[in-house]
Amino acid sequence: MTFDRRTTPVRADLADERLRGLVEAERFTAGTHRRIACAVTSLHRHPSPEAPVDTQAIWGESVTVYDEHEGWAWVQLHDDGYVGYLRSDDLGAPDPEPTHRVRALRTFVYPGPNLKLPHGGWLTLNSKVAVAEIEGDYARLATGGFVYAPHLSALGTWESDPVAVAERFLHTPYLWGGKTSLGLDCSGLAQTALSAAGIAAPRDSDMQEARLGTPVPVTPGLSGLQRGDLVFWKGHVGLMVDATRLIHATGHTMQVLVEPLSVAEERIRLTSYGPISSVKRLPLRKG
Repeated sequence: MTFDRRTTPVRADLADERLRGLVEAERFTAGTHRRIACAVTSLHRHPSPEAPVDTQAIWGESVTVYDEHEGWAWVQLHDDGYVGYLRSDDLGAPDPEPTHRVRALRTFVYPGPNLKLPHGGWLTLNSKVAVAEIEGDYARLATGGFVYAPHLSALGTWESDPVAVAERFLHTPYLWGGKTSLGLDCSGLAQTALSAAGIAAPRDSDMQEARLGTPVPVTPGLSGLQRGDLVFWKGHVGLMVDATRLIHATGHTMQVLVEPLSVAEERIRLTSYGPISSVKRLPLRKG
């Protein structure tokens, strides 16, 4: 049986208890539930700051911790199932349970309900927080600090248009493995925008292509496409802004940009990932 190393918590010495009988390992564990307790942390392929970064995790994300050693934790992210190593110091307790999601691109955390106070940190879009109470225009977090309340939405309240979310990242620098407004990659942009709209998406473009939406015919003239369609290449993904334009995070300009699909298609086909492999259409959630 073949398993995807990106989403299968198995090593020679340790594996998830749920894999007992399916894989060989010296021991098995159910792990412990924790949450990310920093604005953003990198998930590395190996327990080293020099190891490749596969993705990022953000404040409030649930993780299962299978092992901790010398300052590194081997974890699986609950939202998309990605497995890797992050700094143990970036983990917190599983409680309190989040009540709200950050809906702003970024928001600052203040020591009191006053925008003139020096901020003590920041949170990115889709971060999950526990609100203890609302004090005027500010939400007091159960973990400490205050956030401007209109920058939050109750959990289960979603954006209606993931493309509008993606457009808020216009000109954000390209960052391999990134998924915040400080930097993101193509599949990170797609996953983040879809997540804000309540659409669970895998992390990498090949996973997204395999699991999301229904196929749309790719015509010679690239006609018949609509806003929200996902356009895939073997190693790249973007979202249609309308019938002719694509928004994507691209290493070509090292930023998120909108350009004619025809222009992107020709360049990508000739210089990098080859022809378009598929187009997928999603049933978008409203409200």
